[in-house]
Amino acid sequence: MHDLSFTFSAKLWKWTGKGTWFFMTVPKEYADEIRFFAPDSKRGFGSVRVTASVGETVWKTSIFPSKSTGAYILPIKAEIRKNNALNDGSFAEVKIDIIV
Repeated sequence: MHDLSFTFSAKLWKWTGKGTWFFMTVPKEYADEIRFFAPDSKRGFGSVRVTASVGETVWKTSIFPSKSTGAYILPIKAEIRKNNALNDGSFAEVKIDIIV
């Protein structure tokens, strides 16, 4: 079986639309591999289920394809930002494991 784990450094950024959503972008170079190996890309909004970790915080969530960049984006909830002292523009080491 193919390793469906990706580790990278990413910058936290704030969504410019409605609401106060924060995301980190999964590097575009991983997008094709994620699309190919993701178990079911027909989930809502093309989402892919993952286990994510930043620092010591581990949680289950989904990543979403970004039409504008061709990459995937990872939502970062307030609790994760607080636990890891992340603010808009902060960088962090991120690990995602695709859930199959």
